[in-house]
Amino acid sequence: QVQLVESGGGLVQTGGSLRLSCAVSGRTFSMFAMAWFRQAPGKDREFVAAINWSGDNTLDADSVKGRFAISRDGATNTVYLQMNSLKPEDTAVYYCAARLTYDSSWITPHIESYDYWGQGTQVTVSS
Repeated sequence: QVQLVESGGGLVQTGGSLRLSCAVSGRTFSMFAMAWFRQAPGKDREFVAAINWSGDNTLDADSVKGRFAISRDGATNTVYLQMNSLKPEDTAVYYCAARLTYDSSWITPHIESYDYWGQGTQVTVSS
């Protein structure tokens, strides 16, 4: 059974930084394409960033370009989201998502394409 466990959320001031982690277990991590999504109160869950399983291609939402960076570490089966220059509008519950694929280049921002989800971690940015 695949499990995704997020950590690293918290309260930070505007302009601050946080690094979210998502530990993956249960299947071969190297064959998972990974992504981060977020959901603010009263809003739909939205795409933040994605990375293919070979780690050589990433996608970022326009709202986080230049501020957030997704990465992965095969040695620890972990995907990260480094968040810099945080803004109050980044406040949300952040979710890690995974898709098992045999295509090393596969990557997508579409929420319906991901099969596995973590429980979420809260990020709050104060003004």
